[in-house]
Amino acid sequence: MKEVIIEGLGKYTPSNLVTNDQLSEIIDTSDEWIYSRTGIKSRYISKGENTSDMAAKAGEKALENANISPLDVDLLIVATCTPDMFTPSTACIVQSIIGADNALAFDISAACSGFIYGLDVAKAMIGSNNYKHALVIGAENLSKSLDWEDRSTCVLFGDGAGAAVLSKSDNIGLISSFCKSVGEKYECLTIGGNDVDSPFVESKIIRDSKLRMDGGEIFKFAISVIVNSINKILEENNLDINDIDYIIPHQANVRIIQYAAKKLKVDIDKFYMNMEEYGNTSGASIPIALSDMNEKGLLKKDSKIILVGFGAGLTYGATLINWAI
Repeated sequence: MKEVIIEGLGKYTPSNLVTNDQLSEIIDTSDEWIYSRTGIKSRYISKGENTSDMAAKAGEKALENANISPLDVDLLIVATCTPDMFTPSTACIVQSIIGADNALAFDISAACSGFIYGLDVAKAMIGSNNYKHALVIGAENLSKSLDWEDRSTCVLFGDGAGAAVLSKSDNIGLISSFCKSVGEKYECLTIGGNDVDSPFVESKIIRDSKLRMDGGEIFKFAISVIVNSINKILEENNLDINDIDYIIPHQANVRIIQYAAKKLKVDIDKFYMNMEEYGNTSGASIPIALSDMNEKGLLKKDSKIILVGFGAGLTYGATLINWAI
């Protein structure tokens, strides 16, 4: 069976960069308060761009980076918890925008773990021999779902998209991965759907369409699953943490990464972090980080990289990559 490699990367963020100081003008907070608790200095906020707009631009950059035509894409997956609409899928809208006319397109809803889920699904489908090139995109327009009066959440998140082109290859690329969910904790992080309002209910049921999060529970969950996921990947592949060149975590909070690094007894520098500039972009955070690293020349041939994510669901997962290009 053929291997699957990442052949190209791309990212896109809105032009509107919002600093902590700017947020302090609209809510009771400060740069010191936000940065000391999260490691975040700024984030990009859409001024009307849809999730599909950002996803399409990141996808086009990844295709250009891979030197692959949109018409060569067999499979298009968008990981998002902030779609343009309930239906059609954001992936189908992206397909229309970029002209990937030959692709099967669908969304994955796994929040901040979505890109890892997307890689796992795309690898399996390429391995079935029906597909040669997949475009996997993590894209979020979280600003439309934030309560801008809740400083415990609105200061954390940003908008953006990151994308990867996966291709069938003779080289080793995506080595192994696993994805898990803990549905019993679903209430820890939610964005509500439509109100229930029909002639068949006695009274209208109001859904809270804003992002709500139990920060303490998410914090504990994140540290635990980062550590367990990395150890599981290492054990399954007979590797030591010193064999890994970089760990790319979901970019949620610098304190989470610091605690995880301490428990793993590994230098914090092994973790690539860019939340200082981007904030938490949910399903987009890992592919944006990958694209940043590629642009900086940090991804060397045969580097061993672990991607690890966690998010609403609750979901989590990890992927071990041999950088093949």
